Formats: sequence, structure tokens, C-alpha cells
Amino acid sequence: MLTYFWLLSTRGNWASNPRSAKAERRSTGHKALTRHHEWPEILTIFRRFPLANLRPSATLSCLVALFAFSTSSAPAYSPAPPTASLSSPAALDFNGNPANAGHASGDSASLSDSSTAGADSPENPTDPELELPAAPVAGGGAGNPKREAVPWDAEWHQQPFSRIGIGADVSPLGIGIKGAIVLNEYLDARVDMNFFGYTSGRFEIDGVNVNGNLHLLSDAAKVDLYPRNSIWRVSAGIMMYNGNRLSAAASIVTGTSFKLNGTTYYSSSTDPFTGSGVLALDTVKPAPLVSFGFGRFIPRSNRHWSFPTEFGIIYTGAPSLTVATAGTVCTDAALTNCSDVNDPASPVGAAFNSNLQAQLTKWRNGLDKVQLYPIFSYSVVYSFNIR
Repeated sequence: MLTYFWLLSTRGNWASNPRSAKAERRSTGHKALTRHHEWPEILTIFRRFPLANLRPSATLSCLVALFAFSTSSAPAYSPAPPTASLSSPAALDFNGNPANAGHASGDSASLSDSSTAGADSPENPTDPELELPAAPVAGGGAGNPKREAVPWDAEWHQQPFSRIGIGADVSPLGIGIKGAIVLNEYLDARVDMNFFGYTSGRFEIDGVNVNGNLHLLSDAAKVDLYPRNSIWRVSAGIMMYNGNRLSAAASIVTGTSFKLNGTTYYSSSTDPFTGSGVLALDTVKPAPLVSFGFGRFIPRSNRHWSFPTEFGIIYTGAPSLTVATAGTVCTDAALTNCSDVNDPASPVGAAFNSNLQAQLTKWRNGLDKVQLYPIFSYSVVYSFNIR
């Protein structure tokens, strides 16, 4: 019976004014009517329902069912909670028109109040001052972040003392071992140590037996500057220790002649002439140096290997030359007019020492023109982070 009654009621309502019913649904946005709007429809349904054919108990049951149906299916309308935006899906009907157009006077005020409250609310995400901070970049903490492909001219703030490099090179100073550490993105500090030793062994040249020895040992401290954070480098430093020198010892075979300051002498048969000399390259101590080069000793990226080059000079001053002699020399090929070279009372010995000092003066004057020691090297350096 209830189903029959509901069909009759809906059919009668749509049949009476289908357009008005559709307009009502559109204007209300398919929301349930309040009790104030429902009772006229209920009374209209009762007038159309054939109650004469029902018993009194059935009629009373229909009334109770209608009342219960209207109460359960049509709850009182209550406004939605305030929202921060007017463009929420619940505010539009299926045709895209604003809902509750007939009640614009009452709802617009509540919506404007709610939107104003939402704009002032600290939870509004559009407020730039209240936006959450950006998430931290991975690997951006203390120390050296990983940078795989950093351009040569990029400005990257390298953490001081965060990365070191250890390498080796070959240069006129010998075999080099060097260490470098980052000061900032423009500066590196570097320490170089070089060493090399070579002994020629005894060999003979035109009756002169010679034994030569090359000894190289030095260390220097440098500061590398990379202008505009580029790979070009300008360096300055000090050679703190310089033990570079060349020494030789010679012995002249008996009867072999040699010239000294234009005078010919012969080595004695009883006491052959011998001599030794040392050419030292450490006149200026400590020795300042400057250089330039291409390539970083410590890359400003996550790369480990680098291959820098370096060209420069060291102000070592004019090399010092010292000579020591011993033995007996003669002034004739028959080896009859002879004297010890260390005997100043002998005319031969005195003349020999005079010629020796004159010859040393010429040699030293020639060495005065050489006061700079060259630097050119090619290095292989491995660098890594230490913090």
C-alpha cells in the first residue's frame, strides 16, 4: 500500500505541474525541502488519494506512514560549514549554475564571511608569509656536496679545509710529491717536495777520469689562486729548503795535458793531478717563486683525478762554485819542471793558483747571469673529501 501511495503521490505532483517541479529541483540543487514546504504537497496528495475505498484503520495507517516518510526523508536544512573557496563542487549544481540562487541574500553573506575568515586563517596556503619552508636538498649539509659536472667557470662555495689532494709530478726539480688543501672556491694551499739523485760513475774523456753526481732536494709552500673561479691558476710561494747541487771529481792521467786560464799544464807521473768542484743552486735562502698553470689541483666537483700543469721560476740567485785541487803539475811535457799545486812558495805552484783563481772568476761571472731556476711540470693528483 505504501508503494502504491508513493507512486500516486509522485505521479500526481509531476502531472500537476512538471515544469514547476523541475524548476524547484533545479533551484534547490536536489536538496530536500523543509517541513514548511512539504505539508502543502502532503495535503494535496491526500485530496487526490481515494480514501473512500479504505477502511478507517487503513486511512490512519496511511496518515502515520506519510508523516513518518516525510520526517525521515526530509530533514531540516542546515547550512554547510564555512569553506575558504566559493568554487567548491558542492556550491554548483549539475548544470554549472550556483546552488540556492533563490536564497542568495542569506547564503551570500555567510559565504563572504567564511571566505574572509579563510583568507585570514593561518591555515591559508596562499599566504606567502605562512608557506612552509622548502625541503632541504639532499647532500647539502656540512662538508662537500656531490657535484658531478661543475663547469669550469662556475662559482661554487667550497667548504674550507674540506677536501685535499695528493699527487706527483716530474720537473727540473726532480720527482715531486705534493699535497694540496682547499681554502675556498678561489684559493688552494699547497706543499711540494722534490728529490732526485744520480751518480754517473767513473768515465774518461781525453785522459780525464770524471765522476759526476747530481743531488736534488727541496721543498716549497705555495698558494694557488684561480681568478674568477676558473681553471687558470696563478701561484706564489717560497722554497723553504734548497739542497740542489751538482758535484764532480776528476783525476788526470799521467802526462795528460790540460789548460787553465790559457796556460798548459801536465799531470805528474809521481802524483797525478786531481780536482773536485761543487756547483750549488742555493745562494738565496729562502727562495721566492711564482708560477702559473692550467688545471686545478683539487677539482671543484666530485671528481677525484686531475692533471694540472705548471710553469714558473724560482729566484735562487747566481749559483756558487767552489773548487778544490790536489796533486802535482808540470809546465813541460818532459815532466821536469813540476810542483805541488798547494805549495805557494814554488813558482809553479804559485802560478798555477793564480791561473786557477782567474779561471774561477771567469766562470763565476758567467754564472751570475743565471739567477732563476725554471719550473715546468705535469702532475697527476688524486683528491678526496675529508669532511
